[in-house]
Amino acid sequence: MEATIQNLKDYLFKEETWIQLGLDVIKIILILLVTAIAIRVGKRIIQKFFLVRQRSPLGYSERRQNTLMKLLQNVLTYVVYFSAIIAILTIFGIKVAGLLAGAGIVGLAVGFGAQSLVKDIITGFFIIFEDQFSVGDQVQIGTANGIVQEIGLRTTKVKSYTGELHIIPNGSILVVINYSIYNSLALIDISVAPENDIPSMEKNIEEFLKELPNKYEELVKTPSYLGVQSFDATEIVVRFTAETIPTKQNSVARKIRRDLIDFLEQKGIKIS
Repeated sequence: MEATIQNLKDYLFKEETWIQLGLDVIKIILILLVTAIAIRVGKRIIQKFFLVRQRSPLGYSERRQNTLMKLLQNVLTYVVYFSAIIAILTIFGIKVAGLLAGAGIVGLAVGFGAQSLVKDIITGFFIIFEDQFSVGDQVQIGTANGIVQEIGLRTTKVKSYTGELHIIPNGSILVVINYSIYNSLALIDISVAPENDIPSMEKNIEEFLKELPNKYEELVKTPSYLGVQSFDATEIVVRFTAETIPTKQNSVARKIRRDLIDFLEQKGIKIS
């Protein structure tokens, strides 16, 4: 025991020990610095590459470009961090080749218990390959409804309109509703008083609708007046539809209701 303590003291008080320790610390700091620079520069290069592709005369989907850009940046981060860990282990004299071989055997042993992880990765690959949805799309996945922030090989991140971030394992995604691919349809009902002259009111509404495409760039075409939807002793409900670019139906519907109320009041049409 005394011999062991003496050997330890001799080792700690040797000048070569502290010189080597200082060199190792410097090497680790340099590795971490190079890692941070490599990740930052690599992400900038990837971002620049996709910006150049978007400006090219060929037609590229901005949705798909953003998705692939995020994915490649994540992959770059994983690869650089893994390389840094290997380099640091080498500095401490750990045989990386033997460690990786052992990790492979352990990985094979636990692989049967990691089926959900494999399922997540495979599903994530097909989500990206088939372009089911992309970064920036408005989607509903289960109870999560919002904008896709990131698509990885293992998880998908969806931010709701109230600020919550939903992190969803790709393997659990069974049904996705994507609101950002096709044009949206705004369904708008207006209640008016039953004593109004209905034919005259309908003519005024149709004239109002013809002017809307010049006013709202979100509209794809002139809204369609459908007619009387329902009525009773106190009100008559008329309905019309407006086709908009994807996900803009709610904002357009609010604007049309606001302007239609002002228009009807100017025409002397009573609103119930």
